[in-house]
Amino acid sequence: MNDHTPALTTLGADLRALRRARGITLANLSARMGRSVGWLSQVERDKSEPSISDLRQIAKCLDVPMSMLFAHASAPVAEQGYIVRAGARRPMGSGEEGLIEELLSPDLTDDFEMVHSTFAPHARMQAPAHRPTQEVAYVISGHLDLQIGTRHFTVGPGDSFRIRHEPFQWSNPYDVPCVVIWVIAPPVY
Repeated sequence: MNDHTPALTTLGADLRALRRARGITLANLSARMGRSVGWLSQVERDKSEPSISDLRQIAKCLDVPMSMLFAHASAPVAEQGYIVRAGARRPMGSGEEGLIEELLSPDLTDDFEMVHSTFAPHARMQAPAHRPTQEVAYVISGHLDLQIGTRHFTVGPGDSFRIRHEPFQWSNPYDVPCVVIWVIAPPVY
């Protein structure tokens, strides 16, 4: 291997990336968890292994599903950090609003993430989201109604759209799923 080979992605690296993307300090997160800064630092450097209860608490503090904190060893060592196979994508979110999302990026340590979203027919986002991100999306199939800020749009196959630090909401009032690929910076999942 050469100097340009990325280090294997670890749970600790993903936790650090998620924490930093949210502007949360080690001290703040450790205080919210009732744990020491040293312990959390060791977890992020893979020197200490958190329990399932610890992971549940970290996920809650970082507002991510537990599933995001697993599946780090699903890729062969030679592919880790480079390749995400279709059957090995990490699921994100609960799917409660009719939205199924999977992480396309090999990990969360870059300045952006790529996400595959499937919006179920007749699904609707219940409340607008407002994230400190820039997001660009490309519609693969289906149609989606969007509200970005005060503007309303309908997008379909081959269309793309951008959301920059604005409240947004989506709905799929149609009879077929809508599939969208997103690039989001910084990573929020």
